[in-house]
Amino acid sequence: MYKRQMTETISRRLSEKRRFIQVVLGPRQVGKTTAMQQVLNEVKVPNHYAAADLPAPPDINWISRQWDIARLKTGEGASVILALDEVQKIPHWSEEVKRLWDEDSRAGNNIHVVVLGSSSLLIRKGLGESLAGRFELIRFPHWSWEEMRDCFGWTLDEYIFFGGYPASAGLIADEERWKQYVRDSLVETALSKDILLLNRVEKPVLLRQLFVLACEYAGQELSYQKITGQLQDAGNTVTIAHYQRLLEAAFLIRGLQKWSGKEVRVRSSSPKWLPLNTGLCTALIPGKFKELRRDSSVWGRLVETAVGAHLVNSGSLEGIEVFYWRDGNKEVDYVLRRGKALTALEVKSGRRFENEEGLVSFKKQYPGARTILAGQGGMLLKDIFEMPIVKLVQ
Repeated sequence: MYKRQMTETISRRLSEKRRFIQVVLGPRQVGKTTAMQQVLNEVKVPNHYAAADLPAPPDINWISRQWDIARLKTGEGASVILALDEVQKIPHWSEEVKRLWDEDSRAGNNIHVVVLGSSSLLIRKGLGESLAGRFELIRFPHWSWEEMRDCFGWTLDEYIFFGGYPASAGLIADEERWKQYVRDSLVETALSKDILLLNRVEKPVLLRQLFVLACEYAGQELSYQKITGQLQDAGNTVTIAHYQRLLEAAFLIRGLQKWSGKEVRVRSSSPKWLPLNTGLCTALIPGKFKELRRDSSVWGRLVETAVGAHLVNSGSLEGIEVFYWRDGNKEVDYVLRRGKALTALEVKSGRRFENEEGLVSFKKQYPGARTILAGQGGMLLKDIFEMPIVKLVQ
């Protein structure tokens, strides 16, 4: 789906008179580079691809050298695609891209630039500072169940346990090897390359502990004050909130905010911690797939996390915001908002003490909202993962 979206977008933009820098943004190891290379092989346009994801980030002149290679491939009125991968690793990258982009605009060079990145914070900072009005985003989130099913034949239960990392799919027959791969090649690489290498982090041990804690408390509300009591290398709540934003920028977790209908309350609430790929959780806990599938408590938490991750990842493509809701003892797992449309969704995963009182109470406070029970006695979980998310909030 994402490769097709990228192909169609780039092909369409090539035919337009006004140019934009295409910015492909998403987590590591979800196929951004593979999709980009496939696009370059399919489109009938001269192109040049270069990656800045090197052990030591290249200097600013690396960008101009790649740009000059692309310029050599332009003919009279001809287009050329220049794809720069992980360019956010270069300090002040956006200023250099702006300078070269503006040069080509004045000279009439038809270079179509695609920037790929796995650090939302650094990419967005560069876009806001230097490239305002010159770019458009193509979001490339974690893989959905439908994509893992179609590519690898996975069942929904396998997706809930192993998550949506396509590169790890060939390893699930050896679950210990799969867990080691996720921890070393995915988690550690994201922490070390996308966060610690590129941002000032005074307490790296604290940041790693916060990530592990977010996975352990997946789908649960936990205040910053309580978190400081759980961590060995404790910092203040401002530091915890900052490290949360860094983990979010690397597409590892999301701290869902509480829905109240008032933005000031939304921003000040304690977050509900949500890993954006359930493989991040299961790679850190003992137990194999079949064993944990029989544990209703653990499996129920994984199901809720998988649904939440699906809603956030899919919602990012459609402009849909995701929250949670609580009023006293009444709660709803997820609240979706698109414009004025509002949907409350409760996941009934088979764990004990689950009830539907939260949905009833939410409906009383927000009569115009749609309420959905997902799982036992409600909409099939399979339908939640297969249905276009926009249908949930129409």
